[in-house]
Amino acid sequence: MDSHVNGERVAEIDPQNPYASSSKWRHQESTKYARHEAQFQARDPTTAGTTDELANYLNQTRIEPQVNGHGHGQAAGNYQPISLAHGQGQPAEDVVASHSDEEGTDGKDIVCGPLLNYRRMEQGYWYGSVLVVTKGGGKDALFEPLLVLRRAMGQGDEKTRHVQDAQVYGERLYSDKRNTFWAFGLSVPLEAGETRYDYEVLGLRYSTTHKPRVNSFYIPAANESMRMMFYSCNGFSVGTDEDAWSGPCLWKDVMRKHAAAPIHVMIGGGDQIYNDGIRVNGPLRTWTDIGNPKKRQDYPFPEKLRAECDDYYLKNYIRWYNTEPFSTANGQIPQINIWDDHDIIDGFGSYVDKFMQCDVFRGIGGTAHKYYMLFQHHLPPPPSTYTSDFATHDVDGTQGIDPNQLIDTYVAPGKTEPQYIVGQKPGPYVAEHSFNIYTRLGARIALLGIDARTERTRHQVNYPETYELIFQRLRNELQAAARSGQPIKHLILLLGIPIAYPRLTWLENILRSPLIGPVKLLNRRFGVGGGFFNHFDGSVDLLDDLDDHYTAKTHKIERAQMIVELQKISAEFSVRTTILGGDVHLAALGRFYSNPNLKIPTEEDSRYMVNVVSSAIVNKPPPQAVANLLARRNKIHHLNSKTDETLLDLFDKDPGNSTRTANHNSCTMPSRNFALLTENSPTRSPDGFVPGHGADAPSHSFLGSDGHSPLHHGEVGAGTKHKAAADAEHGQGHDGSLDIRINVEVDQHDPEGLTESYGLTVPTLTYRPRTQASSRAISTATSQSERQQR
Repeated sequence: MDSHVNGERVAEIDPQNPYASSSKWRHQESTKYARHEAQFQARDPTTAGTTDELANYLNQTRIEPQVNGHGHGQAAGNYQPISLAHGQGQPAEDVVASHSDEEGTDGKDIVCGPLLNYRRMEQGYWYGSVLVVTKGGGKDALFEPLLVLRRAMGQGDEKTRHVQDAQVYGERLYSDKRNTFWAFGLSVPLEAGETRYDYEVLGLRYSTTHKPRVNSFYIPAANESMRMMFYSCNGFSVGTDEDAWSGPCLWKDVMRKHAAAPIHVMIGGGDQIYNDGIRVNGPLRTWTDIGNPKKRQDYPFPEKLRAECDDYYLKNYIRWYNTEPFSTANGQIPQINIWDDHDIIDGFGSYVDKFMQCDVFRGIGGTAHKYYMLFQHHLPPPPSTYTSDFATHDVDGTQGIDPNQLIDTYVAPGKTEPQYIVGQKPGPYVAEHSFNIYTRLGARIALLGIDARTERTRHQVNYPETYELIFQRLRNELQAAARSGQPIKHLILLLGIPIAYPRLTWLENILRSPLIGPVKLLNRRFGVGGGFFNHFDGSVDLLDDLDDHYTAKTHKIERAQMIVELQKISAEFSVRTTILGGDVHLAALGRFYSNPNLKIPTEEDSRYMVNVVSSAIVNKPPPQAVANLLARRNKIHHLNSKTDETLLDLFDKDPGNSTRTANHNSCTMPSRNFALLTENSPTRSPDGFVPGHGADAPSHSFLGSDGHSPLHHGEVGAGTKHKAAADAEHGQGHDGSLDIRINVEVDQHDPEGLTESYGLTVPTLTYRPRTQASSRAISTATSQSERQQR
């Protein structure tokens, strides 16, 4: 199918793939485009190679797909949260759907959803929300939908036949002539056992046949923690041959595991959607094609362009969130999300400051934030977003309400939810406040999610004031939990980018070298170097990816301060911190831990923190040579004199019978993947809670071991043969530890998305303060260690 742009007939980009990243450092280009250019051959990610492959990969020109295109492009209902008391509720009345005189404009057509979110637990109740998007709208509601929730009958319930149905009308979050967003608040009691709830939205017609009309979800027992699933990078790079990667098939494996042992929450670590296609076949194509970075920087973002970008983000969200099997998972496993750059556009926040301040970046930052709040948080967006037409109305970095954007539009009054920690001032490029998250994940686990994109610049991830808010809230919550008699034993820290990860300082130094200057000049004058320089600010394209990392030079101090603060909190509340991070499109397992010379058992080590690196669930991995290079860089690093860090050799074999890594590489896996985390509940033990030690753990001392060896019993035998990797044994212990399982795709060509599992166990923490005598011994050992390092 052909399209016309500026009077020229051009081949239209694949409509199934309007999203993803430009960065070949993390992603290969499409095989289709490789054949077109014929100057480089797309490599098979499952074949072995030599270092020549890496050299060719780093030296190749990074070129954009040679296609043009374009992509263009309501009074609030009564809101009543569902609140089910034990054995009580109101029976639901059926709502008969009827068509208006004009088919599809009566507000009864669901174009996206239902999408299920988890919010928090408090006072014995589970709180969540359901979102549906309907066709049509405006200032007046066309139709007020009704959601019905019923507790599924369990064993023994049939005898009592309690009335369990409850109904609620939707809260209208946002509505314009295109679509209306309805949110339904849910509140259900925690019970002695795991409980299933069924829900349906009555009176509406579905635009898709695959979406279940009745959806179910599970909440844990009152004295149990949640089973968690973690994923990131949920989309394809621009130009990727999706058929060669069997589409988003790993979601089939997620749903198989959910059917075997219900997942209570799925945690999105960023890039839940790829919106990069906005610059390839969307309204920013003209802007992207401007060769001069200065002219690109000065390009305005008027209301017309804002409306086109708004339409692009809306349609891309609806398309992707309707894509199976991700679509079904969204309606049956409650979500918690933070965002990252691809939820906006590749590299957003990590280009040079002068360029990030340009009208176009400020404009798309605000527009992407609008739909991030609606689709991923079920919250009303700001009344209007940035345009260069209205920029003179800025107050303290925040644009005033633009009346042009409120024509035939309804926006609900702004609100938050108790689980959010909202930044005190707007971000530097997205004129909105960061939304960080603290929420309890059942009886003994809590999650802290840091919004590391809204406030990000090339030189900071978050404002110092935001860290103060976050850590004060964390201390308050942990203290309240301890006082309640139900302390938090595991803290899950959610970050968009891995924080315990190999450094690439040598590559940063090369790309920032003065030697690059003349090449950059030739690129600006004559186009020399092609795609080696990015299409935004003209800098070396890899630098935005490198600057995104916590291990980048510019974030080194901020990174260290955050880890040290977490160590203090872990010690103060005897809580084990485990970090989740994605972005890098491969699987790995990083760890911080006390310097071996301190001889602190891991079970008592507040510095021991695992960083589960799980990425991507959909996007293709980097070349094998890149993963092997990272493994070569897996040195033992010293965060400070008391803390070391390195990756664990988790991958004892490649998945299935494939060859994904070199023989020396057991720590980075370039394959699609997702992670599962489950507590080994102490309630299963008749003898009570035995912190930190497996029931059958052999007596063995790990004191003095460094990170290239197991640091505790839970790391012994890590990989495919570990009990945490086995379906029958994962999460079935009773010592309070945390089983972690990374599920890695076996065959990219298999549409069933089968995976092989790699596991380890993280012990709980029993912190014991050091005595003065032991502190002196530690100081002596540390000094000796530092002399040896010198």
